Amino acid sequence: MPTPTKHLVLVHGLSHGAWCWYKVVCHLRSCGYHVTAVDLGGCGVHQSGVEEIATISDYIQPLINVLESLSAVNERVVLVGHSYGGLAISMAMERYSHIVSVGVFITSYMPNCRDPPALQIKQYFKSLKAERFMDCKFRLKNVSPMIVELGDDYMATMMYPNCQPEDLALAKMLVRPNGFFLEDMSKESLLTSEKYGSICRVYVICEGDQVMTEDFQKFIVKDSPPDEVKSFPEAGHMIMLSKYQDLSIYLQDVTTRYS
Repeated sequence: MPTPTKHLVLVHGLSHGAWCWYKVVCHLRSCGYHVTAVDLGGCGVHQSGVEEIATISDYIQPLINVLESLSAVNERVVLVGHSYGGLAISMAMERYSHIVSVGVFITSYMPNCRDPPALQIKQYFKSLKAERFMDCKFRLKNVSPMIVELGDDYMATMMYPNCQPEDLALAKMLVRPNGFFLEDMSKESLLTSEKYGSICRVYVICEGDQVMTEDFQKFIVKDSPPDEVKSFPEAGHMIMLSKYQDLSIYLQDVTTRYS
């Protein structure tokens, strides 16, 4: 059997899509790496709307499809999740632990194997005052699951303050409503130590992040200790846009070290 090749799979955060990784993808591919950026259900150019994505399984299905195809051709995977994408790659690591070499969590949720992942989401909302969400709109779907629509002022002030103006303009045109799937993520035993817990995890702290604050990122690291912690100074929330070359070089290093 041939030696498996390494494939980086990049997963976006809340309301974004594969498009937000465009600079990182370009840089990694120019260095000879195999890279795929995924649109999760109802995000990016995915055909379904947010009302059609009923469960967390529906939401991560595009990612599962990618991992299934890579498994079939004997490729090892470096899974990279940004922000809410940390929950998506966690679920995928549980299902495809046999092909994932390492999970990279960038200023994101990173669940442990003890508690339902929803506990970290609830802790996040407890840690912030309502006014921090500015012009974002929250609504209920089928009574329980919460859907968010990111506001333009929120994106400009909290998410993209250190990015190029054209990156903010692109985001304003392409972001879509996103569900939190709290009911699904409140179930017990979604992640096990035998599968998800057996995979090396790296956490990237983004200093100056006003969305996932540094205090909350440090809480995540303490709540679910990873194998490695890396800090990027003055990165803010959208590190893949503001410091994409630094991030790309670090991902190359992680890919090499975690075989």
